[in-house]
Amino acid sequence: MHIVVLMKQVPGTSNVKMDENTGTMIRTEHENVMNPLDENALEAALEIRRLRDDVSVVGVSMGPPPAKRVLEEAIAMGADSGVLLSDRGFSGSDTLATAIPLARAAQVICGGRIGPDDLVLCGERATDGETGQVGPMVSSFLGVPVATYVRSIHVGDGYVDVERVVEDGFERLRLSLPAVLTIVKDINQPGFPTLDGKIAARSVKIPVLTLKDLGLSPDHTGLHGSPTRVVRVFRPKFSRDTVLYTQDNSGTATDNLLKFLDSRGLR
Repeated sequence: MHIVVLMKQVPGTSNVKMDENTGTMIRTEHENVMNPLDENALEAALEIRRLRDDVSVVGVSMGPPPAKRVLEEAIAMGADSGVLLSDRGFSGSDTLATAIPLARAAQVICGGRIGPDDLVLCGERATDGETGQVGPMVSSFLGVPVATYVRSIHVGDGYVDVERVVEDGFERLRLSLPAVLTIVKDINQPGFPTLDGKIAARSVKIPVLTLKDLGLSPDHTGLHGSPTRVVRVFRPKFSRDTVLYTQDNSGTATDNLLKFLDSRGLR
């Protein structure tokens, strides 16, 4: 059984930067972290592996070469391996152009096609885009069932039982495998990297797959394959007209202040 965990490198919440010329997020800064909800997805995969002997947990991330650090962290936390999707042709991808290579990578990892016992897990959203679209899109390209906002998982023989959060409570579903699940924070408490895991992360070679390796056309990824894009990025400008009323013995300042309050309907 393969469990493919989709992981995204996101800027720290105080380190979000945009390229004002292209309208895309800058992802080459050093203060980037693993998307927090993807940590919950990874921990969910590791919990399944603890209950079964036939599970291989593989982290997948798409981004520039520094995104490899996310996969090294995943291995340090217990993942068996990681795969990085990195190509200049991926730059500027929106959610649709991101889901296509991720779905293709899941097929490659699972031996060319996603198998009858395989799972794809990811956080229900990323903290940079906040769309929650990539997981369901990946399921669509793979042609498999999807459950979103999942807070508990039980894997059976050819099926997975989940409990998902909805507006007025929760609901229980049974999906046939393979399937895609998007995970919420409440499902678990992610673990920490171990010493053995850190040693393994330093010694494991993380393969890099390009557009050519995935057999994809540049027209389906990056800015060329993105039907949505940011047209303009600008910084809001705050301007205020300040009027200073200086008190003196004439009482003029007080009269002017009262007139101003009256004009605003505040008295």
